[in-house]
Amino acid sequence: MTIICRKALPEDVEALYELIQGYAAKGIMLPRSHEALSRNIATFIVAQDGDRLIGCGSLCRLGSDLVEIRSLGIVDGYKGQGIGSKLVDALIAEAKLQGIPKVMALTYEAAFFQKNGFKIVDKEIFPEKVWTDCVNCAKQHCCDEIAVVKIIEPVPENEQLSFAQI
Repeated sequence: MTIICRKALPEDVEALYELIQGYAAKGIMLPRSHEALSRNIATFIVAQDGDRLIGCGSLCRLGSDLVEIRSLGIVDGYKGQGIGSKLVDALIAEAKLQGIPKVMALTYEAAFFQKNGFKIVDKEIFPEKVWTDCVNCAKQHCCDEIAVVKIIEPVPENEQLSFAQI
C-alpha cells in the first residue's frame, strides 16, 4: 500500500462528496454540496491509494493569520494507519506555504489532534469562526465540538518549500 497526499483535482469532487456525506450522515461533519466542493477544490488535499481516494481535508482561511482544517475524513478500512496524520501534515505545510501561523479545528477527536501537536483551547478565542460559520449552525448554543489550535512557523522568505517536499 502506497499512500500519497496531493492537492485535489476537479475530477475528485464525486469521491469527496461521497466521503464527506458519509460523515455528515452520522452528524460528525458538515455536508458539502457538489457545487461547494467544485468551488473550493483548491482548498482540499486528498490521500490516495492507487486510483482510490481514501481521505481528505481542507483549509478554510478565517483571517490573515488563521486557517481552519475542515472536512478531515478517512474511508472505512483505512482508519488507524496514520493517513489522517499525513493529511494534517500536508495541510499544515500548505498553511506554512501561505504564511499563516495559526491552524485551528473544531473536532470530536481532540486526542487525534493533540497527538499531532495541537492544543485544546476555548472556542471563543476564534471570533472569525464564530461569526462566519457558528452563527448559522443549529448547534450554535449547544456546540459539543472541541476547539484545537497549532501555532506554526511560516516558511522564511529566503527559503522556498514546495508541496512535493511534504
